[in-house]
Amino acid sequence: MNFINDQKWRYATKKMDASKKVSDADFQLLMEAIQLSTSSYGLQPYVIFNIVDPEIRKQIQPAAWNQSQIVDASHLLVFANILDFGAKEIEAYIQNLVETRQIPHEAVKGYEDFMKMKITELPKETRDIWTSKQTYLALGNLLNAAAELKIDVTPMEGFEPEKVNEILKLNEQNLNASLIAAIGYRSEEDATQHYAKVRKPLNQLFINI
Repeated sequence: MNFINDQKWRYATKKMDASKKVSDADFQLLMEAIQLSTSSYGLQPYVIFNIVDPEIRKQIQPAAWNQSQIVDASHLLVFANILDFGAKEIEAYIQNLVETRQIPHEAVKGYEDFMKMKITELPKETRDIWTSKQTYLALGNLLNAAAELKIDVTPMEGFEPEKVNEILKLNEQNLNASLIAAIGYRSEEDATQHYAKVRKPLNQLFINI
């Protein structure tokens, strides 16, 4: 099974080869993989920033514990969850659904009302945690698609969101930096690529009830 072999190949790359760049065609595939990711209700309550300006990357690096991948990677993505997600965003999703499937709004009005009832009644803090969790589903698609293309990805929680929010002016956009993903190719000097993958045995990970 190619998927299993891809998972055995991939790892959280500690040192990227700054001289190697992901092609536009391959990056397009990675973006489409993220776009097609599953999300609760299909709402995709996040946006992804592609940080192409090297100066902005240099600003982010200290806020990301000075990890070298921030500046050495071919591409750098910041996954930002939408804060205070509510009726406005749900209505935008429904409009997209109606236009995409070419159906009358009345056909999905019940679904729209259901989502509004279930989501907007939650406390803001709960909704913010929920939208942040959704970015991890999108990251999973990125990791899997990249592994198939033999492109390395380093997912990062090791950064200070408040500082990244300030650098990218996310607070002004009602967004929060949830995850960072550095995309590129492993350096030959990265010794961790040769380490054995450490995981729990199946009989400890899975419990039959």
